Order: sequence, then structure tokens, then C-alpha cells
Amino acid sequence: MIFVTVGTHEQGMDRLFIELDRLIETGKFKGEIFAQIGYSNYIPKNYKYKKMIGYDEMDEYVKKSNIVITHGGPGSIFHPLQYGKIPIVVPRNPEFNEHVDNHQILFTKRLESNNKVIGIYDIKILSSAINNYDNLAKNCNIDCSDKEAFIGRFELAIDKIL
Repeated sequence: MIFVTVGTHEQGMDRLFIELDRLIETGKFKGEIFAQIGYSNYIPKNYKYKKMIGYDEMDEYVKKSNIVITHGGPGSIFHPLQYGKIPIVVPRNPEFNEHVDNHQILFTKRLESNNKVIGIYDIKILSSAINNYDNLAKNCNIDCSDKEAFIGRFELAIDKIL
């Protein structure tokens, strides 16, 4: 199962949800998807979704999913990492009116350079990332065995980036 979240930012991420529908319609993905679509205008046709969900519901989806796809917000990225899951991150891009600047792109690139996430900057390669997820995730390194230490290291990484 894939869980997708774009957080609560007031600008949508239609290109992500359109691409997921396209992957299902063309047979490039046959699994289950649940998406939290936020303020996106596009309504998914081939998978379940809600505009917003609470933390507990989100936590359940993160725990039971095989893959988490998220925007580039630190909280949304951190959530799967705390369970030892490498997120596929599609950062919001101001070119598509998804955010006011490119800070999510810069943040994602920094985390990706440290092998913490799988960054997707061109939506056309999302299919490849999903289909090769296990191999891509093996190249990432996270240690969540000590949750308190992991949170501290993650906060330091965010401070260093910002």
C-alpha cells in the first residue's frame, strides 16, 4: 500500500495526484493507494482519498504502508523516518504554484545528498521510484533504533539546513 500526504499548506499539488491516476490507468501501478490531498483541486479517480486527516489516522496509514510519498515539509518527511521508512519526497515547486519559493526543493536535495530520502523533482520518474523502491531505499541510511537520538539528529540536520 502507498500512503500519500501533502500536508496542510493552502496551495495544492495536483500534478502528483494526476500522475498517480495516470500510473493506475496505464497499468504501471496496480496496488492500493490512499492519499491525503489537502487543498488540491484535482480529485483522484482511481484511489481513495480525503482532503484532510488527523494525526492518529495519518500515523496508522504511515505504519501500515509499504511506501510513503510526501511533499517536502519537514514534519511529513520525519513521520515515516521515525518508523524506519524511507519516504519518496516530491517537494512542492513554485513553478507549479505549489509554494511561494523553492525551500522544499532545497531541503529535499539536502536530505537526499545525505541518503535520508528518495527525492523526485520530475514527476515523470515517480513510476520508476515506486517500482524500484526497495533498491532505492537500501541506499538510504537511517538509524531509528534509539528514537530520542534519531529525533535529536534529525533536528540538528534541519537546523544545519535552515
